Amino acid sequence: MYQTTAVIAGFLLLYTAVSGRVERSWFSGPLSFIGAGLLLGPYGLRLLDVDLAGGGIRFLAEGTLAMVLFTDAANADFAVVKRNVVIWLRLLLIGLPLTIVLGFLAGSLIPGLNLLEAALLATILAPTDAALGKPVLTNTSIPAALRESLNLESGLNDGICVPVIVILLDLAVGTQIEGYAPAHIVQVVAEEIGIGLVFGLAATGCAVALLRATVKLDWVSEEWVQVPVVALAALCYAGAQAIGGSGFIACFVGGLMVSWLAPRRKHELLKGAESIGETLAMLTWVAFGAIAITQIYGGLSVSVVLYALLSLTVIRMVPVFLCLIGTRTSAADKLFVGWFGPRGLASIVFGILVFNQQLPGNDTLQATVMCTVLLSVIAHGVTATPLSRALGARAGSAGIGMVA
Repeated sequence: MYQTTAVIAGFLLLYTAVSGRVERSWFSGPLSFIGAGLLLGPYGLRLLDVDLAGGGIRFLAEGTLAMVLFTDAANADFAVVKRNVVIWLRLLLIGLPLTIVLGFLAGSLIPGLNLLEAALLATILAPTDAALGKPVLTNTSIPAALRESLNLESGLNDGICVPVIVILLDLAVGTQIEGYAPAHIVQVVAEEIGIGLVFGLAATGCAVALLRATVKLDWVSEEWVQVPVVALAALCYAGAQAIGGSGFIACFVGGLMVSWLAPRRKHELLKGAESIGETLAMLTWVAFGAIAITQIYGGLSVSVVLYALLSLTVIRMVPVFLCLIGTRTSAADKLFVGWFGPRGLASIVFGILVFNQQLPGNDTLQATVMCTVLLSVIAHGVTATPLSRALGARAGSAGIGMVA
């Protein structure tokens, strides 16, 4: 334990020294972290001991995703979000289901997977990752409508996929469902999304009201001003999970409420949470790098690699293109949004939930999810900066904001 901690702490110090230079290059942070994990893991120097079956990596990945979702939502621009509601709603309500269906059809052709496992694979890989898309989401040369729509999509699609994962996993492991299946499905969806939504709004509303009152009384120490957001993100996630809801939904709607209720000071308040989120993300990607090759090796095949490539291209891009027909987006904009649907933290979290059930096609599932995420980190990390610059230059030369 101490050796692993020391190695990771040393790497964190080294990366901090060159972080600005890395962020300005094509070699993204997550790619650096995964490379470090590969180098230090069991297939490299053997300095890291990471167990996929253990609860530690799941806890780390869930905590990272929760913090990133909260801070990304809190940084949302409500004016842009409201003006372009049609884009992100179409991505969630039309594009996401189409992506799962197309992924299921492709997954059903993979040898070694039954239909339920193919459906689980499609749902695991449907959510996108705002953390991996950060170079795009923070690039102000890209039209704000695209950035905010991608942010809203990535923030809500994993919460929407949670009940689907739960239902499919119940069926896959043979869990007895009391009563009629439709009633069970409605119950799971209502609990996961409804409880998460209500708890996130309630917890954030109470927290903001409390802090406003204590700040007026000058009871809050300056040294503690960034702590409440960190605590609130943790409360939203853990509290919603504890009472049967989706912690991811709670975190995202909680972050949106912070953006709405405290727009003036939010950037100051979010600094601590953003730093913690970045650090947790680094740890998650290092751990992923240490185990990725091990998990991929056991079930790697031509069909697995082909599915991973299709997941990042056709399975994602075609539904996005179709669902945005009729909006004021050009073909280039549609392709850009479709391409920047990186798979990352949500897929890792959902994958761990499914892998621990030891389904018949577990090796193939692990290999496909890990391979897809690894290829996504490489492909999206390398292309984020140049494609963002190209789209920004095109929008600038046209003199348009893309969408009103």
